[in-house]
Amino acid sequence: MPKINIPIDPDRGRKLRAFDSLLTIMDELREKCPWDKKQTFESLRYLTIEEVYELSDGILNHDLDEIKKELGDLMLHLVFYSKIASEKEAFDIGDVLENICEKLIRRHPHVYGDVDAEDEEAVKQNWEKIKLKEKGNNSVLGGVPNALPALVKAMRVQEKARGVGFDWEEKEQVWEKVREEMEEFHREFNLYEEGKIDKSTATNEFGDLLFSLVNYARFIDINPEDALERTNKKFIRRFQYLENETMKAGKKISDMSLEEMDVYWEQAKNIKPN
Repeated sequence: MPKINIPIDPDRGRKLRAFDSLLTIMDELREKCPWDKKQTFESLRYLTIEEVYELSDGILNHDLDEIKKELGDLMLHLVFYSKIASEKEAFDIGDVLENICEKLIRRHPHVYGDVDAEDEEAVKQNWEKIKLKEKGNNSVLGGVPNALPALVKAMRVQEKARGVGFDWEEKEQVWEKVREEMEEFHREFNLYEEGKIDKSTATNEFGDLLFSLVNYARFIDINPEDALERTNKKFIRRFQYLENETMKAGKKISDMSLEEMDVYWEQAKNIKPN
């Protein structure tokens, strides 16, 4: 590994001591705690996924205290997996950290080598090319996990394709594609025409429409997952206001007309989130 000439953080000692304490605690828990002793890669997996989503909530809510807490939980999981692996004599946390350091140096030749990268796009393209060579994938899309949620996966496969130059040139072209896909979906699922809907074809066309919208969002630097989650939260906040105000009025929401509900819904729009 090449020598990294980075100024030493004056607070580095405190950080290293804190990390050492976590390693020590993990050793003790693995030896003495019945629950911790039972855990495996498989049993921790779903808990780790939950922690990632909790971190995501903290980020979307701009809650720095929550972000700090969830990062700690994730750090614990990383140490936990490494501890289990060390017991299997496969690798330990040192191997994990050395591996990521080596990878970062290898994939940043514009910092640690003699490759030029004038902007962010050049960095991304270099990264994808190096990654493809390292993994020996037959496809640039081979590194996209199958288990990713569909909306996130759409964004990632588009970014991967862009990394090797397969992309639209202008956002106007992408918007035209959105309009084209909207028309194709509309023809399959026309609200103004009677007749049986071919659900399979309509589903395919709707998928094409969503994919094109993700593409456009990427071009205008909007993360579609974040955008949709913000709308989810906004809907939940307004609907819960509707529920609460309905109860205060001594009514049941199931007995109300849409017109009555809409009064509270419009009120909810004027209430700023905390």
